[in-house]
Amino acid sequence: MQDVTPPLVGCTTVYAAALFAAVLASVAPCKSGALTATFTPVAGSAGAGNISYVLRIRNRSGRACSVAGTPVLRLLDRRNRPLPSYSFSEQSGTAVLVVLRPGRYSAAVARFSPDIAGPGEPITRQCEPAAYSVRVLVPPDDANAVARVRPPTPVCEHGRMSVSVFVPGRNAPGS
Repeated sequence: MQDVTPPLVGCTTVYAAALFAAVLASVAPCKSGALTATFTPVAGSAGAGNISYVLRIRNRSGRACSVAGTPVLRLLDRRNRPLPSYSFSEQSGTAVLVVLRPGRYSAAVARFSPDIAGPGEPITRQCEPAAYSVRVLVPPDDANAVARVRPPTPVCEHGRMSVSVFVPGRNAPGS
């Protein structure tokens, strides 16, 4: 059987992939002033002493920018003072570079316990003070945005939260 593939198809595909990679690499990381954030419960996620919240960041600037990896979350009280916070990722592998065009979103999910005390926390009352806001440090350059925690909630185990990597769009897996 004779190969009828035009001779430039393979070259064109390789060239297009290289061009796409170059364009992605040229998109600067998002800066702090370019981002807004929300942090809200995932409907139906509460159970077994845990709940998931979806973190959404939005590019409010007029230029495309990029995020990648796992955000770092710092809980804040009613007066924006730091609360105990420890965010980590249980995922392994390579993070994706997410390019945010103006007005577009990226999302991640945080899972934590709002009501099961950890070692050294009180068991007869609320485990930690309620978090009213969360400061989000966005990789790769640690741009930051502050989101209100709706509703304000304690994060037990001294602010321990498992956080997913950023994915494109308004919804992360499990949200």
